[in-house]
Amino acid sequence: MEITGASALVTGGASGIGAAVARGLAAKGAHVVIADLQEDKGESLAQEIGGAFVPVDVTRTEQIVAAVDRSLELGPLRALVNSAGIGSAQRTVGRDGQYSSAHDLQAFAKVIAINLIGSFDAIRIAATAMTRAEPTSTGEKGAIVSMASVAAFDGQIGQAAYSASKGGIVGMTLPIARDLAAAGIRVNTVAPGLIDTPIYGQGEAAEDFKAKLGKSVLYPHRLGQPEELASMVLELLLNSYMNAEVVRVDGGIRMPPK
Repeated sequence: MEITGASALVTGGASGIGAAVARGLAAKGAHVVIADLQEDKGESLAQEIGGAFVPVDVTRTEQIVAAVDRSLELGPLRALVNSAGIGSAQRTVGRDGQYSSAHDLQAFAKVIAINLIGSFDAIRIAATAMTRAEPTSTGEKGAIVSMASVAAFDGQIGQAAYSASKGGIVGMTLPIARDLAAAGIRVNTVAPGLIDTPIYGQGEAAEDFKAKLGKSVLYPHRLGQPEELASMVLELLLNSYMNAEVVRVDGGIRMPPK
């Protein structure tokens, strides 16, 4: 699918994997809108790639609509990448046998609201805008890629909320692709493994920790780079025959219980 001169929307696009995707899309000639809560980083990246920044909390539909509308001002919306998300680590029950020490239900709901419901909300709003566009030379109107995780398949101890949210993204990929097929919109998902993002911090201790994590990867024995994930996202967006698929990008890792 050709995206030169079209617009592309990236939620969570101010840093990490989302930022690498935004740079990759811009390099392909797209007008990229970065939707994120990190205003300083988002504005800086938008200026770097000649795109636009829109402050977006993906749990607020009106802000997603604003980002989609801003995208349409730059060109026909051909691509949506859902990269906004948060992590979570909490065991299902506590050690003292008290109801009060069980997994905090609001914390669980927050992860689902951001990672899963936020992704679906962005899909339904962006796809609605895509349906109004003229098809490309390949007959498509747009393509969508969401970010899941290997935790959708290999969730570790304490990852009930996170794994549920990412498993939901995996589970909705095929039915949404089927829903949107009649409109000429493709839908795929990427499931990253251990990726070197700012979440691990900086400094010698952080580098030692990442090196230790990398040893658990089948091959190569290291964390993945955001650009390696972005490469797969771009392939799923641009390859007109990729549809309804979930692709693990993880160096062959299978996560242990902890």
